[in-house]
Amino acid sequence: MDQKKVHRDTLTIHTGHAPHEHHDSLAMPLYQTSTYVFPDAATGAARFAGEQEGNIYSRLTNPTVRALEDRITALEKGAGSLAFGSGMAAVSAILTYATKAGDHILATRGIYGCTFGLLHIMEEKYRITHDLIRMWNEEEIEAAVKPETTVIYIETPINPTMEIADLQAAVNVARRHNLTVIVDNTFSSPYIQNPLEIGADFVLHSATKYINGHGDVIAGLLTGSDADKIADLRMTIQKDYGGIMSPFDAWLLLRGLKTLAVRMERHTANAGRVIDYLKTEPMVREVHYPFDADNPQAPIARRQMSAGGGILSFTIDGGLAEAQQFMDRLSLIKIAVSLGDAESLIQHPATMTHSGVPGDDRAAMGITDGLLRFSAGLEHPDDLVEDLRNAFAAMRAKTAATAGE
Repeated sequence: MDQKKVHRDTLTIHTGHAPHEHHDSLAMPLYQTSTYVFPDAATGAARFAGEQEGNIYSRLTNPTVRALEDRITALEKGAGSLAFGSGMAAVSAILTYATKAGDHILATRGIYGCTFGLLHIMEEKYRITHDLIRMWNEEEIEAAVKPETTVIYIETPINPTMEIADLQAAVNVARRHNLTVIVDNTFSSPYIQNPLEIGADFVLHSATKYINGHGDVIAGLLTGSDADKIADLRMTIQKDYGGIMSPFDAWLLLRGLKTLAVRMERHTANAGRVIDYLKTEPMVREVHYPFDADNPQAPIARRQMSAGGGILSFTIDGGLAEAQQFMDRLSLIKIAVSLGDAESLIQHPATMTHSGVPGDDRAAMGITDGLLRFSAGLEHPDDLVEDLRNAFAAMRAKTAATAGE
């Protein structure tokens, strides 16, 4: 079938695997091998010279990994993909590929703490500077472009504030200045948002999250709109830096992707139920979610996303102590970083995922001590609401008891 005419729900199950090419196996086989045997010396020479297609060594290609790369390429509507050993390996690879010493990167404010750390390493070691800005419109982005700017790096929704960057605005500015647009699409998954369709050059994922969906893999994926650039990346940065994905992890990700569609629908529905409850809770000051009617950026989100997704953040009364006490009173919802798992997770960005970001920078990003990030899992929504309600009730009881002393 023509992949352009097949629904994404179907692509998540079938793309990249032709059973009759793998001994009629319904599931993609796990090719757990480090190297490959050539039928003769001439074939080995031809493959190394790039004159003949075929496997050489699993740091370069592996049938199981390639099936995953083909599947994410179809889902992101790109020209080619690369699989990495972690999301940060993918981030490091594409930023290394797209920059040189003395360049400048424009990035969305509030980015993931390790990406923030990487940008500072690049500045300290290679004089690759950066600015963190709002990307709500073309004027803001245009004003921040410098003569040495080469990359616009975007998270949207932004971790953990759920702020939205306008992808079309960023692409428009990039085209005027011949800049490379890179989008971290982890929070949306390719089921909800496809930045390459809007005009981005590369899109990446921490595949640990929604693409896997089961909390048992660390992995990253990078998809590009130009097949030649992806091939060049494979034979340079990925080959020589070596941040590759193992065949077993690729096999697990292929299995996880088969349920991406139904999982994303349930994650999104559960997030909506939790938000409805949180808006009635007196101890909650603010709720941050892309499709929330009270979110002034909702029109941008609805223009580039098909749904709001399963992640939200909210601010509670008080500061660090109150945030930690609240989390400690949860039972069903687990205190853990990461997201996109079957289990609902909650974490405190200021002391966890973004603890390495200096306080002033966290404040500029909107990460306060009262901010909590919630990943809606696949449990029954009534049970999630009840767990949250019980935790808030316990907080109120403690406050009342303290006041009566």
